[in-house]
Amino acid sequence: MEIMKNTTLLAATLAVGATGAYAGGMDRSGQSISPLFEDGTYVELSFGSVSPDVSGVFGGALSSGNMAKSYTQIAGAYKTDLSDKLSVALIIDQPFGADVDYGDADTSYPFVGSTATVDSTAVTGVLRYKFNDRFSVHGGVRVLQSSGEVAIPYYSYTMETTTETDWGYLLGASYEIPDIALRASLTYNSEIDIDFTTTENGLAKNPMEVIMPQSVNFDFQTGIAADTLLMFSARWAEWTETKISPKNFPDLVTHNDDTISYSLGVGRRFNEKWSGSLSVGYEKSYGGEAGNLAPRDGYKSLTAGVKYNITEQTAIAGGVSYVWVGDATTGTIGAEFEDNTAVGFGLKLSHTF
Repeated sequence: MEIMKNTTLLAATLAVGATGAYAGGMDRSGQSISPLFEDGTYVELSFGSVSPDVSGVFGGALSSGNMAKSYTQIAGAYKTDLSDKLSVALIIDQPFGADVDYGDADTSYPFVGSTATVDSTAVTGVLRYKFNDRFSVHGGVRVLQSSGEVAIPYYSYTMETTTETDWGYLLGASYEIPDIALRASLTYNSEIDIDFTTTENGLAKNPMEVIMPQSVNFDFQTGIAADTLLMFSARWAEWTETKISPKNFPDLVTHNDDTISYSLGVGRRFNEKWSGSLSVGYEKSYGGEAGNLAPRDGYKSLTAGVKYNITEQTAIAGGVSYVWVGDATTGTIGAEFEDNTAVGFGLKLSHTF
């Protein structure tokens, strides 16, 4: 089963793909620390592109147009062993984000012309200490840089934030049985408090606190047959604590529910060069009203990946996700968003020294 360890690369390839775009709240990357478990000295670079098709109808007739903009994601990681027991990884990702543009809405649609963006970049440093071949603990710090802006002509309102840099931490433990490629890993990610200064309607400058949520990631894999790996993951995030409430527009963005996202997949090694994976994803629809800047409620997804070993040390992996976005009814105007989808593509280049 040793040869199956790196099949997890296939599951991680689409972390920058479409599924993350429609996880709860503003989740995008899933905050994976999978590079920490690679053998030896290891480096990777990932690129993803997401193309959503999300539209709704107001009053049974007026269309929002496709209000979810396409975007790209970039991530990278470096991992090395400091000793037989201690290893370290440096991970860069874009964990949270939003891209909204009602520019194609019908001219009488209430939110026509509205736009909103949230951008973030995180650098995570994490250490892992192995007590033996089976038990280990890990922990580290995460620095998050973030900013956002919004324009809502319906309310004659604009707001943009300063770019802020803030800190959080992560703690976890893992259990492994190397002979069957089994690994169970649990990681807690702390909330991160951000103190923005906002500029509203081009004039007023006011403080605004935003909490990016605490979360827990559970990742599991095990060999189930020769050259075959079963993979499961779950992520809980406390999005009910995240509110964007500028002074002159309280509760601009709120979340009614915490979320749990699931993924279940199988990886298969076909020969010395090729391997592949197939996985399904799910997040429950909670009902209730959704925000006009995030008109969705849960999702279902299907992801296929393939990996090619260019050499014994270098590999390239790629894949595609198709996401069925959960139907939602927005607050304020009661627009109905139904039968929406998203497609994501991901590529990952990795090298072991």
